Amino acid sequence: MPITLTITEGLLSDEAQADAFAGLTDALLEVSELSGNPFMTANVVGSIHNLPKGHVLAAGKPVDAAFVELKLPMVALTTPEAKRAFLGKATDIVEKAAGGRLKREHIWSNIIYAPEGGWGIAGESYSNADLGQAIAASAAA
Repeated sequence: MPITLTITEGLLSDEAQADAFAGLTDALLEVSELSGNPFMTANVVGSIHNLPKGHVLAAGKPVDAAFVELKLPMVALTTPEAKRAFLGKATDIVEKAAGGRLKREHIWSNIIYAPEGGWGIAGESYSNADLGQAIAASAAA
């Protein structure tokens, strides 16, 4: 389940970036009630992108900002409460990592869903049912 953290360059140290990404991973697993599931843990992946100052804009003007984008299959975070929980935790995590150098209102998050059968791991297409089976099998192991 890819997470993309995009931030203004220099906003977070390398250590703070790693801590933030680990926190985002833990938040996704926790909200999904899948903490400790080997299949899910191994498949929460992602990237951190640092954009040069002046290349991140709000209202058409340069700002320090952060964006958290989460890509999921349709079977994940299916309730409004789960979505709210993850988005709130994600904002808290990034805000804390920034140590006061980032306004909360300059942290944006979104969740994008892949269509049924549009999820791939290791070159294999997974349906929602396939993912459920892989998660359950991993928990039973």
